[in-house]
Amino acid sequence: MKKGFLGMLVMIMGASFVQAQMLPTNLPRFVRWVDNDQLVVSKKLAADASAKEYLYNLNTKQYSPAPTLAASTDKVVIVKNANLFLKQNGTETQLTFDAAEEKNPILSPDGNYVGYTKNNNLYTINLIDKKEIAITNENTKGILNGYASWVYFEEIFGRPTQYRAFWWSPDSKYISFMRFDERNVPIFPIYNSDGQHGFIEETRYPKVGDPNPTVKIGWVAPTGGAITWADFNDQDDQYFGWPIWNPNNNTMWLSWMDRGQNNLKIYELDMTSGTKKEVYKEYQKTWIDLEDRVSGRINFLANNQGYIAQSDASGWNQLYLYAMNGQLMNPITNGKYTVTGIKLIDEKAKTIYFTARGIENTARADFYSIGFDGKNLKRLSRGDFNFSQVYLAPNAKHFVGVYSNVQTPTTMAIFDIPKKGEPLAEALGTAVDSNFKAETFAKTELIRIKSADGLYELPALVTWPKNMDPTKKYPMLVSIYGGPNAGTVMDNWSAPAAKENLAKEGLIQVAFDHRASGHFGKEGVNYMYRNLGYWEMQDYMTMAKWFIENGHADAKRIGITGFSYGGYMSCYALTYGASVFTHAMAGGSVVDWSLYDSHYTERYMDTPKENPEGYKSSSVLSYVKDFKGKLQLVHGTSDDNVHMQNSIQLLSAMQDNGKDLEFMLYPGGRHGWGAAKGKHFTELKNKFIYQYLLEKPYVASK
Repeated sequence: MKKGFLGMLVMIMGASFVQAQMLPTNLPRFVRWVDNDQLVVSKKLAADASAKEYLYNLNTKQYSPAPTLAASTDKVVIVKNANLFLKQNGTETQLTFDAAEEKNPILSPDGNYVGYTKNNNLYTINLIDKKEIAITNENTKGILNGYASWVYFEEIFGRPTQYRAFWWSPDSKYISFMRFDERNVPIFPIYNSDGQHGFIEETRYPKVGDPNPTVKIGWVAPTGGAITWADFNDQDDQYFGWPIWNPNNNTMWLSWMDRGQNNLKIYELDMTSGTKKEVYKEYQKTWIDLEDRVSGRINFLANNQGYIAQSDASGWNQLYLYAMNGQLMNPITNGKYTVTGIKLIDEKAKTIYFTARGIENTARADFYSIGFDGKNLKRLSRGDFNFSQVYLAPNAKHFVGVYSNVQTPTTMAIFDIPKKGEPLAEALGTAVDSNFKAETFAKTELIRIKSADGLYELPALVTWPKNMDPTKKYPMLVSIYGGPNAGTVMDNWSAPAAKENLAKEGLIQVAFDHRASGHFGKEGVNYMYRNLGYWEMQDYMTMAKWFIENGHADAKRIGITGFSYGGYMSCYALTYGASVFTHAMAGGSVVDWSLYDSHYTERYMDTPKENPEGYKSSSVLSYVKDFKGKLQLVHGTSDDNVHMQNSIQLLSAMQDNGKDLEFMLYPGGRHGWGAAKGKHFTELKNKFIYQYLLEKPYVASK
């Protein structure tokens, strides 16, 4: 349930379900900087043209066709028909010829080898003599070499890695890999109804308190031979992050964390001996996020002069300068704001260019520079906008900014840093054409609502009903996700046509973010420690009450909808929060945190043995007796992330307590689904909105 999965979940369960005509767009797509004065964008130069790549010159302010790249001589290895093929100079050469499926082919940096896995073992091929080498040859079920166990794939490395768990050293002399032993991890069965007899899909899935896979990390030459294992006890209850390489000395740095996830250490590993040296450590009373792939926690300076680290130990994600031995030299940034990313480290000028949210507004990101010594903080972006994307020129004199706010359509422009961020010329494009008139659409605005304890100004994004009558009460639909540090409310422009149909029908459409959504740093997120559900719902109830008292919302028609963690919150809203919420649509929902995986859940909740009261109070099942209202519950039958077991247990508890709900299964659906079933899902939600919130007939779209 990583944040990276959030975009799809919001798309699946967003508030504006009725299909609407989208507005034409002239917004380009940034491709690359060619040099300090030229960049390539993908853009339409005429209304009826298709998007093409163009070169834009900052000096002449003119477009020209992007230069055609010479035919690439680079080697590319692909998987086709379950085998590997080498593509180079326009030719394609088959490398493997067996029935087993090769996965995740990765070229060595020198281009002489390709590493990959098949049958849960690690292999290489020498691209000169085409010889295949078995780096490992274990054929024991439950042993994975170079291929990640499920909980690492889902929660630590991330789904884009496609289970890959091996890495080439920068000098190509070693291939490093993790060996997972998941034989003690319980198997969770997923029933698939396809065919005459159906079948069972088995996944080694550690639920809270269960044994995790044990992990070893080793190195070996690409030609095979003896494996050097890192000096860790693989029987310890621990986690490892995605390794990074120090390009200055060809060493691997690896994050280590205890199972409690509040003690982080980073080690420099010697690939010849397997010994380790601590180069960073951090402890927090709550938890520390173990980053996936390359999240930027560590940024090396040249010639081993030190590194810049990101940490939220202060309660806000900030930048720090460290010596290579792990000694803190000095904080670089400091304040109640969140650094969101580093764009450039200019070592000569000892300046860092970075993005952050919360200095101007928690719902906006801006672009800044600061010295290594923490002095001379400068805002480089300008205006009351959210800069969702920033692309800095190589010489740091200009940047391309993609920006908007709720009232301003998304725009791409080039900004001049020496001239205090002034636009270099007219905008490169906007998300609407010249015929767009904002006043013809329902009003959307971002508002702040004070939390019940008075500590936070909680953000809400609201689209009001079209031609709203202040003497009437209107139904309201709240669209949420709700997870830790996973807010959805930003001061962004979105196409108003998407919400226009329901606005015309008289629906108040809102998105809420709570105190732990990321707007208020790790300081706010820490409220969720050992207590999932409670503070989110307290804040959601406060915000919904504000709309009832001040925003013309009908207290008898307060709906909420979400998927995954948002599904959990929607179910929780009609049980624990049933004094405020009256209707809910929930998909792929966790209903009890004892049913979810170890790494995600224990990060916030610890184990059920350590925190029995927290698990009880956070469970939807604990409040089924208090259920009121109308609930639409949906689940994919093959969901390998949030198991359908959750919805089945909720159904059982509802039946035992004499409660009714609407339930829909999506056969074969994972944690989300599309195509015909996706359309059916949209229609299902539309029917619910019209029947229970709008209280009028729904005409299905064709």
